[in-house]
Amino acid sequence: MTNTHHCAQLTAADLGATVSLVGWVDSIRDHGGILFIDLRDRKGITQVKFDPQDHAELAAQAATVKPESVIAISGVVVARPEGTTNVSLPTGAIEVAATALVIHNISDTPPFPLTDAGGDKVNEDLRLTYRYLDLRRPKMRHNLQVRHKATKAIRDYFDSQEFIEVETPALFKSTPEGAREYLVPSRIHAGQFYALSQSPQQFKQILMVAGVERYFQIARCFRDEDLRADRQMEFTQVDVEASFIDREDVYRLFEGMVKRIWSTVLGVDIPAPFLRMPFHEAMNRFGVDKPDMRFGLELTDLSEVFKNSAFKVFQATVAGGGVIKAFNAKGLADLTQGELKALEDIAKSLGAKGLAFIKSESGEWKSPIVKFFSEAEKAALTAQLGIEDGDMVFFAAAPWEKACAILGRIRLEAAQLLVKRGKMTIRHDDWKFLWVVEFPLMTYDEEAKRYLATHHPFTAPVPEDLHLLTTAPDKVRGQHYDLVLNGMELGGGSIRIHQPAVQEMVFKDVLKIPTDVVESRFGYMLKAFTYGAPPHGGIAFGLDRMCALLCGTTSIRDVIAFPKTQKGQDLMAQSPTPVTDKQLKELHIAVVAPVTPEAG
Repeated sequence: MTNTHHCAQLTAADLGATVSLVGWVDSIRDHGGILFIDLRDRKGITQVKFDPQDHAELAAQAATVKPESVIAISGVVVARPEGTTNVSLPTGAIEVAATALVIHNISDTPPFPLTDAGGDKVNEDLRLTYRYLDLRRPKMRHNLQVRHKATKAIRDYFDSQEFIEVETPALFKSTPEGAREYLVPSRIHAGQFYALSQSPQQFKQILMVAGVERYFQIARCFRDEDLRADRQMEFTQVDVEASFIDREDVYRLFEGMVKRIWSTVLGVDIPAPFLRMPFHEAMNRFGVDKPDMRFGLELTDLSEVFKNSAFKVFQATVAGGGVIKAFNAKGLADLTQGELKALEDIAKSLGAKGLAFIKSESGEWKSPIVKFFSEAEKAALTAQLGIEDGDMVFFAAAPWEKACAILGRIRLEAAQLLVKRGKMTIRHDDWKFLWVVEFPLMTYDEEAKRYLATHHPFTAPVPEDLHLLTTAPDKVRGQHYDLVLNGMELGGGSIRIHQPAVQEMVFKDVLKIPTDVVESRFGYMLKAFTYGAPPHGGIAFGLDRMCALLCGTTSIRDVIAFPKTQKGQDLMAQSPTPVTDKQLKELHIAVVAPVTPEAG
């Protein structure tokens, strides 16, 4: 028996029609011997009636069915009795009076309710163990549909812009300069390894040298990282590269892509062009290079106020080249001691010695540090931070980047506390897109005692800063850019270096990578650039993160069909697993037990 309609299709216009439906039993109700089964497929639900007065044997057969069983039915579309219409269903005005039933499979009782409300209350590990059941829930089906629509919109958009989709290898070579890689031993080449591709970066640049000019790919990528809500060890990115473009071209192109996705998936018209903000401004105002622009609580630099302060902690910080930054969490003076302690613990985890604060209550400033402030300093604080009764001010005294990072995190936590109290509203569908631009090209690593690329070593410097590349690398701005939405980095990219001499200078003179290592890792790329590499640039968008935002969820696991847990496990398939000695022998490798602290 095949279906003539899906389970959200039949309406009063179909009354009297003979139809066939297939799907899962959503629920069963016995009303005085008459059985009603809500039959569900991925489109929706149709009510099916089994009346023993019309078909006694059929009704008896239906009584053996359990929820989540798979069945097929045939019957006649009839109107529901007056007063029983279900206006919440597209099929709520009708039901199907069954005349035939095929039971394909009787289901065991599921380990958790397959409703959105029931499933959301279940431990995520249980949901992931039975992912095939979890994906039956309406919310999860919706998420998969959103992902499909977004991916199709992306392909349609880039096709309209004359890009072509090209697949690049998943098995690549090891390039340890980046994030930790997954290594794959070679059976054929004993003692040698592939690495699973962290991104198609080098391949897409080679495609530009090859004259492809406009490339894109929905690319699977792999990184051996510690996991969290917005990170997976295998993830999907929208990878794009184009020749003969500059940064303005990139902004226009990808704003167009975002507009197409939001319009197709949500029916929302996103205004463009997007706001742009230099890296240093983002850090100074919000403490992070991916600021959430849906609320204020902006940071203020008070270094000038406290450079001669009697409060020695602040004065010494400024004298040592650090900064004093603060923000006013307006209305948060009712913070509990437990909440304050939690914020202090967060600050300490980011390198702070504590979390200085001022609580303004009943016309009085309450804080252990207020006694050290002069009247002029208090007046300056009131003027610059707009302190009023009921406010809570947080401070950070540290080197610039650390002070920004500490208060940037406390700002986010304070916002959530204000939302919890009903004093602030942050809507997930308040779409605040932002380009963060003008990042530093290089940062100095004190531990390695050398410069490292902030983005990656193929990023081109801003032309007017090129003369500083070997003398003051930390003052060179890179031509890279991040697209941020509501505090989450959607994607990032750059205009690339296309001159072999400049790329070689970055590798050898700035990053101090030995010549033999450069040749081993990037020799083929430098060689390719000697055969006419066009100016080019691109970007990579995190498809998982984008879909999570479109679906209004904070975890990308909710928009990936079969994700890993935070411990990197697939609980459904029970992986990773040990392998046999025979397999290890074929790969010419041996397993060495990890050294535990107890074993010394």
